[in-house]
Amino acid sequence: MAQLSISEVARQAGVQPSAIRYYEELGVLPRPQRVSGQRRYDASTLYRLAVLRRAKEAGFTLEEIRHFFHGFRRRTPVSARWQALAARKIQEIESRIEQLTSMKDLLQRVQTRCACKTVDECGAAILPAYRPASR
Repeated sequence: MAQLSISEVARQAGVQPSAIRYYEELGVLPRPQRVSGQRRYDASTLYRLAVLRRAKEAGFTLEEIRHFFHGFRRRTPVSARWQALAARKIQEIESRIEQLTSMKDLLQRVQTRCACKTVDECGAAILPAYRPASR
């Protein structure tokens, strides 16, 4: 199997060599072989980097990606790994959507209802349910 230098892997994968070293440090990528002190990679590194890129695009953190590669038993099929991580990520996204929807609703109330001239007026007009603590 062809052994690629770090610069060749970086070029083919569209990442910086420093990112590859960082992924190795985090344990997302395995430590490569060394030939005369230089890192040498096989094609599997390119496939792992492709999976890593896709996972990042789907919103997974590097820790979650590391878990995908190393947090399951070796015999756990990749499909089962994706399903487990995807189920958690979907719950996280749905929670975030609820939060963002609430934020959007508040901002729309500000846009449509606020004709206040002072901050004191604004609190009463936009957030009528809010009651400041008594002194």
